[in-house]
Formats: sequence, structure tokens, C-alpha cells
Amino acid sequence: MAPADPRVLALAAQVTESREQDIPLLLLELKEILNSASLGCEESRKIKQDIYSYDLTRYCMLVLRQDHSRLRGGWATAAQLAEILSHCCVGLEVKEDPEEFYTKFLPSAIDNLLFLGRRLQARFIRAIKDKEKQDFLRWFRLVTDAICWLFGGHIQLAACVLQNDHFLQLLVTDDVETAIIMMSVLHSVLKVNGSVLLQVDEKTLHSVLDELVYRLSSTTNPVIGSAATKLLLLVAKFCKQLVKLLTARYKGYGIACLFSLLGLKGLLSKQWTGKGFDKELSELLDLLQLEQPNGKGKMQKQHQAACIIQAMWRGFQTRKRLRKLPQAVTTLQRSFRAKREQELQHLKKQKEDEDLKLQMQLQRQRAMRLFHERQLALLEIIHASQVNKYMEEMEEKSALTIQRFWRGYSARRKFHQQRQSLKEYKAAVVIQRAASKFLEKRRSRRPVSPWKDPKGLTDEQRLGLQQKVDDYIRLHPASQMSEEMSKELHTQAQEKLAQFLLRNRLDQRAVQRREALLAQVNTDVELLMNAPGLSETTEKDLDVFMSRSVPVATKARQSHNAMLKYNSWPWWKKLGDEFVEDDAIPDDALNAELETLFIGGRK
Repeated sequence: MAPADPRVLALAAQVTESREQDIPLLLLELKEILNSASLGCEESRKIKQDIYSYDLTRYCMLVLRQDHSRLRGGWATAAQLAEILSHCCVGLEVKEDPEEFYTKFLPSAIDNLLFLGRRLQARFIRAIKDKEKQDFLRWFRLVTDAICWLFGGHIQLAACVLQNDHFLQLLVTDDVETAIIMMSVLHSVLKVNGSVLLQVDEKTLHSVLDELVYRLSSTTNPVIGSAATKLLLLVAKFCKQLVKLLTARYKGYGIACLFSLLGLKGLLSKQWTGKGFDKELSELLDLLQLEQPNGKGKMQKQHQAACIIQAMWRGFQTRKRLRKLPQAVTTLQRSFRAKREQELQHLKKQKEDEDLKLQMQLQRQRAMRLFHERQLALLEIIHASQVNKYMEEMEEKSALTIQRFWRGYSARRKFHQQRQSLKEYKAAVVIQRAASKFLEKRRSRRPVSPWKDPKGLTDEQRLGLQQKVDDYIRLHPASQMSEEMSKELHTQAQEKLAQFLLRNRLDQRAVQRREALLAQVNTDVELLMNAPGLSETTEKDLDVFMSRSVPVATKARQSHNAMLKYNSWPWWKKLGDEFVEDDAIPDDALNAELETLFIGGRK
């Protein structure tokens, strides 16, 4: 087995590792890879097999379903991917599991291409600017060409195209340009497989034929009439069985029929004669004439009656249309201007939203950059020993800021949610106040009733209450304590109170001492951190570190002299205790003195 193309391998790796929005632009590189080999040669088939084996064709098919208005490259990328997908599938020989390729993959590719065509057609119809309409029409042609190329290479897909709901929806459109393109696609389908209309179901066949006949009866555009006539001629030539269906289905049903009592033949001969495609029109009329029954007299009478009815109906419709024409024109202009103004406002608002979003993003990036620069500048100024403390303070401030904003946001949201309940509460207060005033006025109007003494207790009630009190006292006797126990308990309470007060006073003194020591240590640390280097030190700087306390200064001087003396000793005096002189300072004493000196964050 020959090795895979390295370009395909590299592209497959990039697609696998890339983000979803970057995949469409990466897949465009397949076009250059396909163009590097001649069409139909062995190298081209090998490249297509490698592309299919590494699922790049499946990626192209799935990308067509996405909304490309939000992706990089836009709809132009989608149209190019449709062309790449059709070229990858035509001429491909699948050796592993060909059934899945022909029964599942190719129909899915046709469905996705038609779905993309529907999206492009809808955006072409909604487009306002001429450049946008030209771009969408060009991309729509690319997609339809890709569909034609695909079912041209795989004839069995012709029936799949006709039976697809997206194809019928693309064909049934009021837009002239896209309708002409879709009729050309239908013409290509019939050219590739002439008997495809006999393979589809009856509903699809009738829908296609109804649309073609409707085009002939509802428009006067010669381009659409020529395309529809050529399609019906192609259907009648390739499928003789459908000529009877055309003559029987479209033979006319009175005034409701758009093409008179004479049916399709009368419509073609009367409306489309002399429009530039008489040769195809005469061939189609000859084929339809062969299926018409004999009965010329009856046919002439029907023709005259149809002409009279049509003349009366057209005159009535023309007079009615002329009466409504000024009002219709005014209404149409008003609706058109309103719609155009609404679309312009929408585009303006969308542009303003995008500009605002971009400005907010730039301001956010600028604020983040300034914040990082300020933080780096502060880190350069602050000493290394104080970085952790500074970061803790910044984290605490940031947490407080976030909490403050969150509490404000939650309070505002809760206020908006409780606005209705607040209104109800205020309304209830107003109602209660009014009701209270009303009741107070009613009471003030009532006559004052004479005072009535409360009823006294009877002897039986008094005896019953006395009995309950005695029972409660008997069940819950009061605790009794002697005088000695009371004095002893009082003495213990006084002792504990005195111990607590003494201990509390000692604790307060210890706290004050610790706070004083901490303040002194912080002052010393700040002095040491702000002190200049030894090469820049002056006599004025030394006065800052001199203590006003004589014992402290004396002790510091002794410690300094002892350290200098110890450092000036030769090495043999520092080997052990047997070589230490009587006036030497032990290491413990020296370490005790040195541990009290804090310089630059280190002992």
C-alpha cells in the first residue's frame, strides 16, 4: 500500500488540533492539493482516497451546515468548500465499505449542499445593496455547479436531488434569477438521467410539473418561459409516458384554470408564440398534439368560448386594477420606504453595537495592560521580603471591590424583582390607613357607653384558685440555703473575681508590650529598608541608627567589638574549645548577640 500524501496528513493533523471556527479556512487548502494533480490521473485518485480516508471530506460536508455569517471567511468560504466537496467525491474509488459511501455519505452531501443553497438564496433575496446581491448570486451559482458536478459523476444521485425537500423549496421561488438557475439544475438532472422522473414518487413528479406549468402561466419573462418550455420538451422526449400525464393533468378546468379551457397546448400557443424560442415551442406542441383526441368542432367551440370568457375577465380585472392603482402605488411606496428605513436603522444599530463592543474590548485591554504595568512597577519598588504582604493586601482589596460590586448588583436585581411586591405593600398601607381613619371616625360618632365594673370572683372560684396555688407550691418547693453556705459561696465568687481582674490587667500589659515591640520592629525594618548602601552612607545617616538609651548603645558597641575581634582571629583559634582564649567570646553568646540584628530581611 502506497504511503499517504504528506500534505493531507499535515492538514488532517491541523484540523484535528484546531478550534471549530478555524476549520473552514484550513479546509480551503484542499483546493491547492487537488489542483496539484491532473484530473483523472492516478495521482488525483490517490489524493482523493487519502482525503476521504482521513475524514476531511466529512469535515467539509459538516461545515456546510454551519452559519457562516459568524465564522471567519463568511459565505465565500462555504461556497468554495462546496466546490471542493464535489471535486473530492467525483472520481473517488472507495475500497473500504463502499456501501456506506454510496448510500449514506453521498445523499448526506447532496442534502447539505442543497441546504447551503437555500441559505444563500434567502440572503440573496433579503440583500439590499447591489454588491451584496451580486456576491450572494455568485456563491449560489458555485453551489449549484457543485451539485451538478456531483450528480454528474454519480448518476444515482439524480433521483436523490429531485426527492429532496430543499430542492423543491429552491425551485418554488418568486425570484427570477435564482429560479432560472434552479431550472438549469433541473435541466442538467434530466440530461444526466432522462428517466429519473419515472423513478421518483408521484407527489414529487406532480410538484415539479406543476411548478413548470405555473411558471408558464404566471409570468411573461421570456427567459423563464424559454427555460420552462425546454424542460417540458426534454421531459416529453425522454419520458413518453409523461406526455399523457401533461395532456390529462393540464387540460383546463374552467375560469379557475389560469391557462384557459384549452389547457397547456392553448397556453403555449397563445402566450408564448414569437418570444424567441419558437423551434422548441413547436416541437413541444407537436408532441402534445399527438396525444390530443379528435374532435375539432368541439375544440373550436371551446376555444371561442374560452376567448370570450378570457376577454371579459381580463377587461374586468384591468378596470378593477386601474381603479386601485393610485392607492396601491401609494401603499407600496409607503411600505417600501418604511421597510427600507427599518433595515437601515437595523444596520446602523448593528454597526453601533459592534463599534461599542470593540471600544469596550479595547478599553478592557488597555485597563488590563495599565494594571499589569503598575503592578510590575510596584513590585520593582517593593523589597522582596514585603512582596507577599503587598500581594495579600492587594488580594484583600480586590476581594472587597468584587464583593462590593456583587452586593450592589444583587441588591439592584432584588429591588427590581421586588418592585411589584413593594407596590402591593404600599397599596396595602394606603388601604389600611384609609380603613383605620374610617373606623376611627365611626368610633368617634358612637355614643360613649357607661362604665361597667368587672365582675368579681365567686367563693367557689376563689377556693378553686387557692387550691391550684397550694398544689403548685407543694409540687415545686423552694430551695433553702444556710447562712454559712451563702457566706462561703460569696467568698469564692469574690476570689474568682479578683483573680480574673488581676489576670486581665496582666494580659492588657502584655498586649501593650507586644504592640510596642511590634511598632518598634516595624520602625526599625522601615529604617533599614530605606537606608542607603554602604558606599553612599554619610554621618547623618548613622545618627538615625544610634539609640538614645545608654545601656542599649553600650551593649550594641560591646557586641560589635566582640564580633570584629572574633572575625580577626586566625583559623587555628576557631578549631575548638581547647584553643579558645580566656577572653574569647563563646559561639552561643555571639549568636545570641547576632540574632538580635535584623538587616535586609535576613538574620
